[in-house]
Amino acid sequence: MRSLLIRSALAAALAPAAAPATHTAAAVPAGHVYVWPEPNQMGSGGAWDYVPPGYREADPRVKRHAYSFDSHASVTVYAISYQPGGNCLYRAIYPDDYSDSWEWAQRFDGVSDTAMGCERG
Repeated sequence: MRSLLIRSALAAALAPAAAPATHTAAAVPAGHVYVWPEPNQMGSGGAWDYVPPGYREADPRVKRHAYSFDSHASVTVYAISYQPGGNCLYRAIYPDDYSDSWEWAQRFDGVSDTAMGCERG
């Protein structure tokens, strides 16, 4: 019996290591919106964090380079894009909305809890 246990332990020790766990995005806390500089909720420096209320200008690493987001805000928030000539556009981000490949990646300048008088974009 003892030799069986030793052989089992030895076999387990010599077995190939399990594959490393795949990367999973950080859990977004309730009330927060996370924005990442790369698709699939990835990127150097991790997520940029917005918490309503008010407007917050995007961090340089995600400004005009926001390729994914995940919202757990309890209210709709608005991605803001400033346009030449002083105009601006918004894109609504609803509670529990997310994108792993965001079409607004190169438009994103900041987030607000209001549309800030911008046109829908």
